[in-house]
Amino acid sequence: MNQRLVFDADLIKRYDQSGPRYTSYPTVAQFHDRITEEDYRRWAQHSNEDPIPRGLSLYLHIPFCDTVCFYCACNKVVTKNHDRATPYLDHLYHEIAMQSVLFDRDRTVEQLHWGGGTPTFLDPDQMRSLMDVVRRHFSLRDDDKGEYSIEIDPRSVDYEKLRTLRTIGFNRVSLGVQDFNPKVQKAVNRIQGEDQTREVCLAARDMGFKSINMDLMYGLPFQSVESYQDTLERAVAMSPDRLAIYNYAHLPERFKPQRRIQEEDLPSADEKLDILQATIEFLTNAGYVYIGMDHFAKPDDELAIAQRQGTLHRNFQGYSTHADCDLVGMGVSAIGKVCDNYSQSVRDLEEYYRLIDAGRLPLERGIELEPDDLLRREAIIQLMCHFFLDMKALEDKWQFNYKLHFEKELEDLKTMQADGLLTIKDDILTVLPAGRLLVRNICMVFDKYLRDNKTRVRFSKVI
Repeated sequence: MNQRLVFDADLIKRYDQSGPRYTSYPTVAQFHDRITEEDYRRWAQHSNEDPIPRGLSLYLHIPFCDTVCFYCACNKVVTKNHDRATPYLDHLYHEIAMQSVLFDRDRTVEQLHWGGGTPTFLDPDQMRSLMDVVRRHFSLRDDDKGEYSIEIDPRSVDYEKLRTLRTIGFNRVSLGVQDFNPKVQKAVNRIQGEDQTREVCLAARDMGFKSINMDLMYGLPFQSVESYQDTLERAVAMSPDRLAIYNYAHLPERFKPQRRIQEEDLPSADEKLDILQATIEFLTNAGYVYIGMDHFAKPDDELAIAQRQGTLHRNFQGYSTHADCDLVGMGVSAIGKVCDNYSQSVRDLEEYYRLIDAGRLPLERGIELEPDDLLRREAIIQLMCHFFLDMKALEDKWQFNYKLHFEKELEDLKTMQADGLLTIKDDILTVLPAGRLLVRNICMVFDKYLRDNKTRVRFSKVI
């Protein structure tokens, strides 16, 4: 695969609009409250009936943080009272037990991810207990070949806690950093010493963690090309296997903590583009491969290998190497995908407790996909992961006439082809190097919900 990337500022400005990130299709904007427990149980049963047992991916949401980062848009509970984790874990244990009986035990957990919030809010004993419960109810791998990852706040881990994570089965860590500049850190209320992050990286490597991801963010207050270049240099010096470079979306009307960020302190749109361009140049010159969206990886990383082999996938955790797993989401606000359908748990903590106490799965909303959703999802995943789409192969698989079914889409794509974002030749759509940063725009052409103007949710800008 040609992984060259071209930064065309004029083209980016022309196409820089709001749009989905496509960690799913249909997106959460189309989820509704008509999905029931009976629907979910039916999906699980149908999934169990596959002739070859489909693997499982487990996501556990730990919502607690002891400080609030002003940029954050996650579902979280900010508290310094660590005792609040105890009743949450008790209820989560019950949900794990309820979920586990829906899935056959011959279905191996190929992926496991704890997110938040701050999963490392838990103490070592709580971490061991939670993993013991998961292992008792699901068939976890015991050969260290699974993709078992956890999000880490370097400020909340020490050697003992990191050693506990490795001992109980985690082999990948994702470190929240955002920026090393003290002025930026103060503006977003995340004071995190560079030494803290470096020590966690060194310890994780010493303990045999297979992959270290580092999350950075551009578009934060007081950032400039020069200051962000310094952050990138410090980050790359720690040699993470992957880097996620997220675009800060300032939506204070939706996310209350963002109201603490002064809009006049944010870099201008042009400055953000300059930061992005410099970031791409620096990371590619440092040997990282642009995977797509916000993600970069070393050439020997599993994501880069999967992309070269055509097996890369995308789900609610971002890019993934396991396309065929059902995703079982557990915990408040967790999202899952079972038998190609989506569900999300309630987002309110007290409502979560009430439903679990009543012996009910804490479902709030979801969507059951139609055949058209499935073929469009496959088209979007191919574009997001591999920057091309074989429309004739899609047609043969789903038994439809793509030229008729996608008549309006093909017409819209002509403009993008004229602008140099893509080519269509011999029934194959190929995203060109100048279009890779704008792949969300290309995917939006295939989004029937955007086309039908049924979505009124404000998404983030594509760049």
